[in-house]
Amino acid sequence: MTTMETHTLAVPGVDLVYDVREPLSAPGGHRTLLMIGQPMTAEGFGALAAHFTDRMVVTYDPRGLGRSVRSDGRTDHTPQQQAADLHLLIEALGAAPVDVFASSGGAVTALELVAAHPGDVGTLVAHEPPINSVLPDAEAAERARAAFHEAYQTKGGGAGMAAFMAMVSWQGEFTDAYFAQPAPDPAAFGMPSEDDGSRDDPLLSKASWAISDYRPDAAALTAAPARIVVAVGEETAGTYTARTAVATAGLLGQEAVVFPSHHGGFMGGEFGYAGKPAEFAAKLREVLDAD
Repeated sequence: MTTMETHTLAVPGVDLVYDVREPLSAPGGHRTLLMIGQPMTAEGFGALAAHFTDRMVVTYDPRGLGRSVRSDGRTDHTPQQQAADLHLLIEALGAAPVDVFASSGGAVTALELVAAHPGDVGTLVAHEPPINSVLPDAEAAERARAAFHEAYQTKGGGAGMAAFMAMVSWQGEFTDAYFAQPAPDPAAFGMPSEDDGSRDDPLLSKASWAISDYRPDAAALTAAPARIVVAVGEETAGTYTARTAVATAGLLGQEAVVFPSHHGGFMGGEFGYAGKPAEFAAKLREVLDAD
């Protein structure tokens, strides 16, 4: 059993809202475990956090997402700014070094955190970071990203998300065959085709392009005292985020560690993208305890 309290940390340009789950009994010598995503907020980690009742678990809403309302007048999401926010959060917790489970864009932010603040992290498990620059077909990946952004701009959220799903489910490199496909039907992915007029989605707009444009500093990452484990889902083999995970691991001179399920494999069914949170948590615990 754990207790959970919500806190707000005022940092330049944003009030960061974060949740602290603490075990009712002594934590047993484990480091604090920080779980981060992007553009996902803290609520996406509820199912996974429930399996770590033996240590303090911290989740948060990144700058400008969910409850973390920004006052800096900006709408972009960069790994550098988010890593700076996390550094201040870890400092406020007084818990450095923390262990970090970071997924998707959160994994990119966590890599920047290790590079910029190497003393903040004990073990980082970076789950499927979407980094174009590590791919052999990086230019084609950028073209595929531009295509779903264009669909979003011209036809709205349903069309944009359908094009995004087509990109991340494509097997292998983005070839001429990929770009020759007809535009996917939103209904095929269970999404509406109507355009609600909004264009501020953090995933489909250009607001988060700095994340997939990120270029990891391999020298800084391999020199850092943190242990970095790059994770890939067993069900995502061959797709975009599996390929970026494998390539990022290779950049760091290692092999990606296979985790259960898919890109959202740590999530429960409450968001309609159910993974295998119990099996995922068991693998994550195994990796963290190997430190």
